Amino acid sequence: MIEKRLLQAVVAVACLLPLVVGGQGVLQGPAPFGHLSDVPRDLDSHFRYISGIFFATGLGFVSCIPVIETKGPRFRLLGGLIFVGGCARLVSLLAVGVPSRGHVLGLGMETIVVPLLMLWQWHFARRAARLRGVRA
Repeated sequence: MIEKRLLQAVVAVACLLPLVVGGQGVLQGPAPFGHLSDVPRDLDSHFRYISGIFFATGLGFVSCIPVIETKGPRFRLLGGLIFVGGCARLVSLLAVGVPSRGHVLGLGMETIVVPLLMLWQWHFARRAARLRGVRA
């Protein structure tokens, strides 16, 4: 039970990033993320769309928290989406250079922390299923 609470707490804290940053991107567009005074409409639209997906992914992770041991497929799908986004961010880093510190931290979350959380959730769910006598 302690491990479940710890996993839930870690996931809840990790959810703050997509909820806060995604929400900020939806409401304010790309301007707060750089010194952009005149953003083309299409870039603003695309940025807000991607921010909405990021925000929704955070909500999806939040929905896993109460019974995290039974939400493996959803957790892995959401984590996979975040990981692929992190890989896209890595392509940007390689193609145009190192972004700001916040984006580098995001890259670490997306390509290291999220896969580790996926692994932890998977192992925990397997142990929980064995204790319940259910095949995982």
